[in-house]
Amino acid sequence: MAAEQYDYDLIVIGGGSGGISCAKESASCGAKVALFDFVKPTVHGTKWGLGGTCVNVGCIPKKMMHYAGLLGDAMHDAHKLGWDVPESHKQMKFSWEKLIETVNNYIRSLNWGYKLQLKEQGITFFKALAKFIDPHTIEFEKSKKTQRVTGKYIVLAMGGRPHIPANLEGRDLAITSDDIFWQQKAPGKTLCVGASYISLETAGFLHAMGYDVTVAVRSILLRGFDRECADFLGQYMQEMGMKFKNGVSPTKLEKLDDGKIRVSFKSSDDEQKGDDKMEIYDTVLFATGRRPETKELGLDVTGVELDAESGKIRVSREQTNVSHIYAVGDIVYGAPELTPVAIQAGKLLALRLFKGATTWMDYHDVPTTVFTPCEYSCVGYSEEEAADVFGAENLEIYHMKNNPLEHYSVKRINKDGKEMNNTLYFKLICDKSQNDKIVGLHYCGPNAGEVMQGFALAVKVGCTKAQLDNLVGIHPTCAEWFTLLKVTKSSGESAEASAC
Repeated sequence: MAAEQYDYDLIVIGGGSGGISCAKESASCGAKVALFDFVKPTVHGTKWGLGGTCVNVGCIPKKMMHYAGLLGDAMHDAHKLGWDVPESHKQMKFSWEKLIETVNNYIRSLNWGYKLQLKEQGITFFKALAKFIDPHTIEFEKSKKTQRVTGKYIVLAMGGRPHIPANLEGRDLAITSDDIFWQQKAPGKTLCVGASYISLETAGFLHAMGYDVTVAVRSILLRGFDRECADFLGQYMQEMGMKFKNGVSPTKLEKLDDGKIRVSFKSSDDEQKGDDKMEIYDTVLFATGRRPETKELGLDVTGVELDAESGKIRVSREQTNVSHIYAVGDIVYGAPELTPVAIQAGKLLALRLFKGATTWMDYHDVPTTVFTPCEYSCVGYSEEEAADVFGAENLEIYHMKNNPLEHYSVKRINKDGKEMNNTLYFKLICDKSQNDKIVGLHYCGPNAGEVMQGFALAVKVGCTKAQLDNLVGIHPTCAEWFTLLKVTKSSGESAEASAC
């Protein structure tokens, strides 16, 4: 088919962060663009508008709820610093209904904004499920009629959805992150299943709002992250009062007459079941992984190669094995499942397709943040990864525990009423064979994302420990301690502080 015979220069399938980014940048380059977006409701009927996971059931509502939780925790500080509020937020009333109203209204405003942006840039928007008929043709239903459009280039950006194990009895009683941010009823006593960042973040803000929360952990927290930092977060969360059931997996969910859910557990190393391994909750939320949205696209007629195990799309610089079909975002095999990664990849792809640009997406040294009660941000390698890549003998690890002035000065307390201490953790991973080049930087503490954004650039451009030492810190901040790290793991000296 000649180029002028296609209906569109570009068809984007998926109206999330990566898809919208690619569509808008392509339109800015003068391309004729169409974008498809379709949300299949959850088993509980939850659905949402344009914008994808991040806007509707991910980053945005999560950060708002995390902030709501931080405000609750900060009541202790406010009381100590003169505000006429109770010493503990547990003495105050929390309205889940008001929270949901505020969060949902803001999300809907973003949905509307995205629609308006597409219209202003001349992008045709189809709210419909797209399916391939051949490598260049998409079929869909609109106004109860089957229609088809063709595109010279096609970008796949469908993202993924949460996965609940198929062999779990009563699985439809559980919710996921696709539901919690739109749930009108307060969650009550909640079980968060999984040790992922989604599970821990949810457990964190629900506990801060005053709900009884338990996290069911099959093996380890935050697989793929630095182990020491992950364990530091877990210890902090337990100190704050969150409960952990370690080494267990739910095997059965049963709805009781009062609407509550009885959960049966089994140990990871024990198949035994019994009444002693049952507990009752109001809400059970699964955060045990996500699956790519590739099954209903009809990709088999295109010849696009999928990874056999994950179902994700294998690409080389966003290009699939079919030359005119590309993929960005969470459906890409091996790519970090992060919104800014999808946005950047989509934008750069559009510039290469329609402006002749030659800049490729760099998936290395991408910073990220886990918004748990004690936030965790990092860039580069974990200590375990660095040992594999560079050799443990070539690493020098600088680390420190300390206290944020704001919390330490007002004597924040744990669940037992005892003063909390050393709630900050800093770690630098340096490669001695490259003049102490910093190959990993990790921070556990307040405002972690804000702290890491600047340091990430330093790591990306090859900053060394000596250069970091030569940087003048901003006082008094948590981030300044990165410029003052002296204790190495190899020295055996204590990394704990006695003040702030």
